[in-house]
Amino acid sequence: MVRRVAVIGAGVGGLVSVKCCLDEGLDPICFESSEDIGGIWRYTVSVRVSVYRSIITNTSKEMSCFSDFPYPEDFPSYLPHSLVLEYFRMYAQHFDLLRHIRFQTTVLSVSKRPDFTTSGQWEVVTETGSVRESHVFDAVMVCTGHYQEPYLPLASFPGTESRFKGQHLHSREYKDVEAFRGKRVLVVGIGNTGGDLSVELSRVAAKVFLSTRSNTWVISRVSDHGFPCDMVSTTRFNHFLDWLLPSALTRRIRFRKFNSWFNHTNYGLASSKSSKFKIIINEELPFCLLSGTVVLKPNVKEFTENSAVFEDGTTEENIDVVLFATGYNFSFPFLEESVRSIIDDNRSLYKCVFPPQLEKPTLAIIGLIQLTGSIMVGSEMQARWVTGVFAGWNKLPPPNRMMADVLKRKNPSERENLKMSFISYTDEIAACAGVKPSVLRLLLTDPQLALAVFFGPCSPYQFRLVGRGKWSGARAAILTQWQRTLKPLRSRVVDDNSDSRPPSPLLSQSFLPKTLARPTVG
Repeated sequence: MVRRVAVIGAGVGGLVSVKCCLDEGLDPICFESSEDIGGIWRYTVSVRVSVYRSIITNTSKEMSCFSDFPYPEDFPSYLPHSLVLEYFRMYAQHFDLLRHIRFQTTVLSVSKRPDFTTSGQWEVVTETGSVRESHVFDAVMVCTGHYQEPYLPLASFPGTESRFKGQHLHSREYKDVEAFRGKRVLVVGIGNTGGDLSVELSRVAAKVFLSTRSNTWVISRVSDHGFPCDMVSTTRFNHFLDWLLPSALTRRIRFRKFNSWFNHTNYGLASSKSSKFKIIINEELPFCLLSGTVVLKPNVKEFTENSAVFEDGTTEENIDVVLFATGYNFSFPFLEESVRSIIDDNRSLYKCVFPPQLEKPTLAIIGLIQLTGSIMVGSEMQARWVTGVFAGWNKLPPPNRMMADVLKRKNPSERENLKMSFISYTDEIAACAGVKPSVLRLLLTDPQLALAVFFGPCSPYQFRLVGRGKWSGARAAILTQWQRTLKPLRSRVVDDNSDSRPPSPLLSQSFLPKTLARPTVG
């Protein structure tokens, strides 16, 4: 039976893994190479991977919190990195996690014990300062995430290293705007990071060009009537419609909604005829394009000494800096080669977590996912399922069935392989862990809650209503989530009889707090 668990990394995945181990009566030891918790959310100007200074979350607090620990109600819906880190500290303190973490300790190697086929145990070698230690663990949870090694495909952009005289760097090296003041900057890649950095640089740079090869739809964090976009759109009702309606129809509806804000074709961003596209969140990019402070360009064909030549034949001269916002590769250099070689990407893992080829399921990869919602929620759900497996409550299928599942899911979709539907994936893992809520059962026992669960936001609290780890505060958290959303906006209250409920004709007045229907005047 598993007792001692090594947790590698004290970011989001590491914190929830330690907490879930404790919930299941396991004995976790977390190894963190830096001096503090937080992972990439702990901003630093050092070479360690971290967020940039100005970052704001693109998922709202109610949709990205830990499922049994809501954000403080006075925190804004979208958060700077400092408040996210403060929340992590509150979580770690509340559940007494810090005493299980060994800081400034690097994991050098994780290898199978000689009797692994029967014991499932691992030997973990760590280094603290100049002192090396060897430990034996019954299981290992790898929580280093996928923001590890910069993906820098310079071979796709001839001349970057051989001819271009300016500076080129990966977005990992970006911390703030000062180094780019007065310069002509080309940003390559239009994901969320590329969009954010283009907007920020446009305030100080002489000119910003944004190069993309993708059809990209841009949406705002602020949805109809001013509510957070993800709280309005990420619902079980919408998820059901996506499943029910033909994909061509749902795509047409979605594109029409996107274009109701601004016509993406006019801006050169996306065409409704395209079947391949990406969605980014950025309120300011359309205005930057409209005002000319950011200029959209097609994919780069090549670089000359001081210019960029694009695939449409146009050229931009006097480029000072090229900033590649091209994402990351993951790597697990500490895993022994026989294990590392079987993890090509998250599609090589059963449910994106367990390597199915291992004789014993005592190694789990946490957080190697990108969801259409919060990775924090997905990582916590993985950790709950994994620790349930380690504790003997949750059972895995035989290896041959896990391998069949892995092979069925594999498809050659290049770098988008990490992206998955938030509700589909969290529901799938919740079902494995025995904590997925049943809307039909709730409809019979608690109709008010059932309507909130189905038509309201699919917030993390839903996964604390039933099963192991059930939280007594989950129902109240669901029914008061709109109150917590509006609370930080009540710094100045005006007298108005307009309806401030969330914008859906299907939302029932019965499960929305009355303070939303008629704001208190003060």
